[in-house]
Amino acid sequence: MKKKNKPSNVRAHVYYAGRVQGVGFRFTAERLALEQGLRGWVKNLPDGRVELVCEAPKADLEALLKNIQESMLGRTIKNADCTWLVATNEFTDFSVEYYL
Repeated sequence: MKKKNKPSNVRAHVYYAGRVQGVGFRFTAERLALEQGLRGWVKNLPDGRVELVCEAPKADLEALLKNIQESMLGRTIKNADCTWLVATNEFTDFSVEYYL
């Protein structure tokens, strides 16, 4: 019997631009990620963008990014710049982080 391999994790590092602060972006992204069981974080940046880092199988991350775009946030996003990286598997959950 052949064993099915679990898809390996990758990291999505996304910068969202537009009217993405003060509209519930971080908390919506957190809710969507937690509903999918994903790990990482989201935070506001001082330049007005929102940064999201998340690790999971690529198909799951693509689903998250699509869900964010198709949510009420979609109309406020002008640009989403995503870079795909190797996962570090450092996260245990998904959270809202704060820029210090």
